[in-house]
Amino acid sequence: MGAVHQFKNEPSDAAKKVPDGLFVDCPYCHTHFYEKQLGAYKECPECGYAFRLTAQERIDQLVDADTFVEMDAHLSLQNPSFPGYSEKLHKAQRATQMRDAVMTGLAEVQGQKIALGVMDSHFVMGSLGTIVGEKITRLFEKALQEHLPVVLFTASGGARMQEGIQSLMQMAKISGALARFQQAGLFYLVVLTDPTTGGVTASFAMDGDVTLAESHALIGFAGRRVIEQTLHEKLPDDFQRAESLQKQGFVDAIIKRPDLADTIAKLVRMHQRKEV
Repeated sequence: MGAVHQFKNEPSDAAKKVPDGLFVDCPYCHTHFYEKQLGAYKECPECGYAFRLTAQERIDQLVDADTFVEMDAHLSLQNPSFPGYSEKLHKAQRATQMRDAVMTGLAEVQGQKIALGVMDSHFVMGSLGTIVGEKITRLFEKALQEHLPVVLFTASGGARMQEGIQSLMQMAKISGALARFQQAGLFYLVVLTDPTTGGVTASFAMDGDVTLAESHALIGFAGRRVIEQTLHEKLPDDFQRAESLQKQGFVDAIIKRPDLADTIAKLVRMHQRKEV
């Protein structure tokens, strides 16, 4: 019994020699492949699924070198009252080197000046709290002041429950700033990334003048299980995926990461305001 127990629970000598992180499983097609096959853009070589990026990785891939100037980097939530929430925030801050789940600033993409926001699902699943709401609101206000287009990459599990009604109010606050921005005739481009769900989907993620998405990104409001239990039926495999939403008209185009900078620059040029 001792020998059998040891055999079942201890890895073989060969398994011990395999370095951690050598292989990767695609969350969408479940293909098993070498990590180096992801490439610089971190896309599945089999199905094209766009793996989740940090905000800094996104900025490094997208913007012209040395053009990103971060805004409001100092903002962070002070003295949260929800039990255990302060520790959760501090842990996320240490892990991501961010103060909250979005980076905002001014940048250039192929020479086109933009106001850029990048949400990061690695920070408490990119959830929408008061700091995220404040930073995105300020981004729209700065863009309105400077007459710049806004490019926003969404990645969120929804409203941050630890902040209660204050979190939910960010949907209305951002939507108000966005409405003023669009009334001025300025261009708002949304790029939906995996995952974009909950209150973010129910508000500013679906208000873009043009809506792009990455391959196989999960996009929806309520979760799949909730909907299936409510409808008492099995949903299609591609339900709430970017390709399905494109067929239904919610997404204008699905863009591969190597083509994102070029696509964004072209769209910004096309929507530049002509001075009379």
